Amino acid sequence: MVDIGYIAAFLTTVAFVPQAVKTIRTRDTSGISLAMYVCLTIGIFLWLLHGLNLGDGPLIGANALTLFLAVPILVITAINSRREKKRALK
Repeated sequence: MVDIGYIAAFLTTVAFVPQAVKTIRTRDTSGISLAMYVCLTIGIFLWLLHGLNLGDGPLIGANALTLFLAVPILVITAINSRREKKRALK
């Protein structure tokens, strides 16, 4: 029998992939809150650490992959946010 944790990890990670790919390709982060994405990325990182601490395969795999996708989006969002603030000051 398949562990329910692997199914949950697979589904939540796969659900994140299309939006991550679209955001990375288009660089459009107009609908993303920087504060929310900072919290989300830190949360994913902490879940990864928790999984490593427990030796839990589903937690480790899902959060490692999600973090791999989340970090570039966080960077793009931060860059776009900084550009918007600079434009607003002009």
